[in-house]
Amino acid sequence: MSTEIKAPVFPESVAEGTVATWHKKPGEACERDELIVDIETDKVVLEVVAPADGVIEEIIKDEGDTVESGEVIGKFKAGAAGESKPADKGDSGKEETSEAKQEAPASSGDSAPATSGEAILSPAARKLADENNVDPDSIKGSGKGGRVTKEDVQAHIDGKSSGGAPAASQPAPAAEMPVGDRPEKRVPMTRLRASIAKRLVQAQTDAAMLTTFNEVNMKPVMELRKEYKEAFEKRHGIKLGFMSFFAKAATEALKRFPAVNASIDGNDMVYHGYQDIGVAVSTDRGLVVPVLRDVDGMGLADIEKKIVEYGQKAKGGKLGIDEMTGGTFTITNGGIFGSLISTPILNPPQTAILGMHKIQERPMAVNGQVEILPMMYLALSYDHRMIDGKEAVQFLVAIKEMIEDPTRILLDV
Repeated sequence: MSTEIKAPVFPESVAEGTVATWHKKPGEACERDELIVDIETDKVVLEVVAPADGVIEEIIKDEGDTVESGEVIGKFKAGAAGESKPADKGDSGKEETSEAKQEAPASSGDSAPATSGEAILSPAARKLADENNVDPDSIKGSGKGGRVTKEDVQAHIDGKSSGGAPAASQPAPAAEMPVGDRPEKRVPMTRLRASIAKRLVQAQTDAAMLTTFNEVNMKPVMELRKEYKEAFEKRHGIKLGFMSFFAKAATEALKRFPAVNASIDGNDMVYHGYQDIGVAVSTDRGLVVPVLRDVDGMGLADIEKKIVEYGQKAKGGKLGIDEMTGGTFTITNGGIFGSLISTPILNPPQTAILGMHKIQERPMAVNGQVEILPMMYLALSYDHRMIDGKEAVQFLVAIKEMIEDPTRILLDV
């Protein structure tokens, strides 16, 4: 029985999406609830799974095509996979031998046995290879089960020393340029990247953004972490990092300075009576900000576990829209990439964002003596329409004091 494969129903804030990757091709076997296609929106990547055991009968929307909420993108045929397997191009009228049938599962439902040496291509990859007269067998696949993806074909084309026919999806590829010239490649933005760019530009044009800086001595937290690191991991099954300390310190500071935890809605200032802190995570698709809900009621272990969970989901493109909306404050840590100091950009409609940076030993004057201490620069970017300079500075000083004396977090002083 043939059924329609539809794009997921998008949230109200998402108008349309793009077919990112078909994980199955026409005639390929699928198991119930197995991932068959990814739909990329301007916020998240949504997954479409097989409704039953069967095969992909037809792909209507190819990779890169724009789709609307609930739109039909393909057709699925429930039942035995062998019934819809595409025959080999050279043997369209022949039946498979019993030996080939036994090898078929090992070839992920492809028309030829795994031992034949024929490359397994996604529909978009095959189209790009045909347009550029590329032999698929000469390309090493990076996809699941050795599947050759569109990116593999494009990389092969870009890596060829001689100029070939340009891909239809590449408006200005390097192949058009003479050998020896400076090559260029034009790649369209993904929806997520375009959305991030739009929001960052909007934040700088709509807000009266200002940044204030301070520095914090990380020695007390580092010593505390060193002393209890093994016991913490043994009890909670998670490593103790620095982000949980900053999240708790920020939570206490937000309670003292409500304007930093607020947002602007038109001419209204909205004060939030809870602390939902977003944690910026960098992925291959772009920057995402999953939100830790009600951090005031979370312990250090709870925060660390949630951050690890979000990090794994972000890398796999599994974050849901509900996990990335509704934050009241954001923390970003450029220090993991080596950034010494920066001015983070606001995450609208929030009115402030805290930037952590690299821990670096520096000579510091302590009680008239010079000591070498592990120091970190902190940056707080804020919307001056909502937050006065005095509040911003005091907020940052409050975080500094709690990090330099972690007991303050416990005692709320």
